[in-house]
Amino acid sequence: MRRPILLLALTVVLAGCGEDTSPEEEVRSTVTRFADASADKDYQVMCDELLAPALVTNVEQYGLPCELALKRGLGDVKAPKLTLGKVEVKGDRATARVTTTATGQEPSTDTLALRRLDDGWRIAALG
Repeated sequence: MRRPILLLALTVVLAGCGEDTSPEEEVRSTVTRFADASADKDYQVMCDELLAPALVTNVEQYGLPCELALKRGLGDVKAPKLTLGKVEVKGDRATARVTTTATGQEPSTDTLALRRLDDGWRIAALG
């Protein structure tokens, strides 16, 4: 009796894997990954997978690799947390309202600008 139930459950899970996600869900996923990478201080993932190449270039124009610049700017931040609010998608551009908090810092509400590139949504502007 257990085997048919297990097969049915597996079929339902696998069927869900093929579903297309909406652009809003993709943007939310990118911002959530950014929040996780920030909390984990994974600057490599932030620079290589989540920030738009133009933003990385802009950061690096000051003479530091993206990862090092982020580490200098965010390395002392303790317990960062990002709460995602309203997301708006218009074609290949999107905005996401976020509230950020960290130990010893005032909360900040900002809007992230994102762009859809060939490899998915990337954060194009912070602030």
